[in-house]
Amino acid sequence: MVDSSGKLKIGILAKTFVDWLTANASWFFDWLSAVLSRAIDAILFVLQWPHAFVLIALFTGLSWYLRRSVGAALFTCLGLLLIYNQGYWKETTETLALVGASAGVSMLVGVPLGIAAARRPWFYAFLRPVLDLMQTIPTFVYLIPALILFGLGMVPGLIATVIFAIPAPIRMTRLGVVSTPPSLVEAAVAFGATPMQVLRKVELPYATPQIMAGLTQTIMLSLSMVVIAALVGASGLGVPVVRALNTVNIARGFEAGLCIVILAIILDRMFRTDSSEDAA
Repeated sequence: MVDSSGKLKIGILAKTFVDWLTANASWFFDWLSAVLSRAIDAILFVLQWPHAFVLIALFTGLSWYLRRSVGAALFTCLGLLLIYNQGYWKETTETLALVGASAGVSMLVGVPLGIAAARRPWFYAFLRPVLDLMQTIPTFVYLIPALILFGLGMVPGLIATVIFAIPAPIRMTRLGVVSTPPSLVEAAVAFGATPMQVLRKVELPYATPQIMAGLTQTIMLSLSMVVIAALVGASGLGVPVVRALNTVNIARGFEAGLCIVILAIILDRMFRTDSSEDAA
C-alpha cells in the first residue's frame, strides 16, 4: 500500500485491478464487445444502406415532425447537404452510429438509475461522488484500461463516451422525479395508486421534460467525445480532425469540425422540445 518514500500505491492498485479483470473476466468483456459491436454495425447498416439523399429526406421529415418548424427542417436539409458536398457523409453516418449507440446505452442505464436515486436518498448520496468522478476525471485516464479490455475500434470509444455522458440522464431523471409536487403524489396515493402506478402515471410524466433535457445533453456530450474516440480507433468525423491535427492541415480540420458542429445543431434542434428547453 505504501512505498519506502511514504507514497500510497494508488496507481499500482489500479493496475493490479485491471490486470485481475483481464485475467479473470476477459470472457465477459469479449462478450460485451461483440454485443456492442453488432449493435453499432446494425445502426451503421441502417444509415449507410440507403442513398444519402434518401437519408437526408428522412431526417428533414423527422425534423419537421418533431419541431413543426419550417426553419428547423430547412436547416436540417441544407446542413446535411453541405456535409455531403464536403465529402464527409460516410464519416457522418459513423459518428451518428456511435452517438446513437452511446445515447441509447446511457438512457437505458441512466433513467432507471435516476429513478432509483430519486426514490432512495442514500443511494444518490453514494452515487453522486461517482458521477462527479466520471465527468471530471481526464478521459485519457480511463481510455487506457478501455483499450486493454476492449482493444482498438468503436467499442472502446463507445465505452468512454458512455462513461462521460451517462451522469447527465441520471441527474436529470432524478431531478425530474424529486421535483414532482407532493400534492400530486398524495392525490394519487389517496385514490389507491400503488408505488409503481405513482411512478408510471404521475412522476415519470411530470419528469418527461427533464428526461428529454437529459437526452439532449447526452447527445451533445457524446458528440464532444468524437475526436477523443478517434484516438482509440473509432471511425467517424473525429478521424479527419485527428489527421488534420497531425499534419497541421487547417482546411481539412475546419471542414471536419464544421461538420461536427452542423450535426450537433441538427440533433439538438430535433430532440430539444420547448419544455425540455425550459427544464434545461
